[in-house]
Amino acid sequence: MSAAEQLLAFYQQQKGQEIAVGEWLLIDQARIDAFAQATGDLQWIHIDPQRAAQESPYKSTIAHGFLTLSLLPLLTQANAAGQFEKNYPGMRLRVNYGLNKVRFPAPVKPGDRLRAHTTIQDATMAGNGVEIIYLLTIEIDGNDKPACVAEQVIRVYP
Repeated sequence: MSAAEQLLAFYQQQKGQEIAVGEWLLIDQARIDAFAQATGDLQWIHIDPQRAAQESPYKSTIAHGFLTLSLLPLLTQANAAGQFEKNYPGMRLRVNYGLNKVRFPAPVKPGDRLRAHTTIQDATMAGNGVEIIYLLTIEIDGNDKPACVAEQVIRVYP
C-alpha cells in the first residue's frame, strides 16, 4: 500500500470525528486595525470604536469576517512545529486547495477569545495524493454561535 493510500485509510477511519481543538486566541482592536490597514477595508464598524458604540447593532467594533478566516492556520495550529509530520505521515507537501462553504454566524468583538475545532469531513484520492476536507468551527468563548464555520480543502502529496 502506498503512503497516500495509507494516509487515505487513516483519515477515512476518522470521518465525522473531531480531531483537534486549538488554543484560545484573544482578538483585540489592534489586530482588527492592522487587518483593516493591510486589506484596505477601513469601514467604521471595524475601526471606529466611538461610532460603533453609538451606531452599530453590536455596540462595539467587530472584526472582519475575513480576519477570522485568515487566522485559520494559527487557530488550527496547522503550521506549528511537528504538525505536518504528525498529521500527514509519509507526505512531503501540503497544498491549501480552497474553501467550500464559509459562514460567519456571529460577530467577533474586541476582547473575544476564539479557538478552532477541527473535524474530518471527508478524504479521497486526488491523483497521486489525498484530498482532505476539514470542517472548521471557530468558537467564541461564552457564545452559543460560532464566529465562523468553513469547509477547508487541502491536498497532500507523497
